Amino acid sequence: MKVLVQRVKEAACIVEGKELAAIGKGYVLFVSFHQDDDAAIIPKMAKKVANLRIFEDEDGKMNHSIKEMNYRILSISQFTLEAKTRKGNRPSFTEALDPTKAETYYHMFTEALEDEGIFVYEGAFQARMDIKLINEGPVTILLERDEG
Repeated sequence: MKVLVQRVKEAACIVEGKELAAIGKGYVLFVSFHQDDDAAIIPKMAKKVANLRIFEDEDGKMNHSIKEMNYRILSISQFTLEAKTRKGNRPSFTEALDPTKAETYYHMFTEALEDEGIFVYEGAFQARMDIKLINEGPVTILLERDEG
């Protein structure tokens, strides 16, 4: 599992020209699952996202979590994070989790974030989406399955 976290001022997910979801300050998460992932990683990653301290305090230090700030999350399923690019110029996605199982895990991840007390909007799984965002900072953090 990989979660690319972007701290944003605002963001929106558009599908077929219609806004599906939008948030103000918070996170846009790009979420992927590897074929070797199992459901046990989901609550751990949700806890990590919920408690990641990348919002600034009054001294300008990153000391506050999204949970503390009561901001929102826009979560986007993104199997392309599992791309293998070592050989050639065309990415390989063969190690991405099967879409049926990945969709189940994606929704489980949303539920785990909500269990952490965070309101989450989801993109449309396996849909062509346009994601509009203003990355604040910019701050972008990649959380990967093999981190504690």
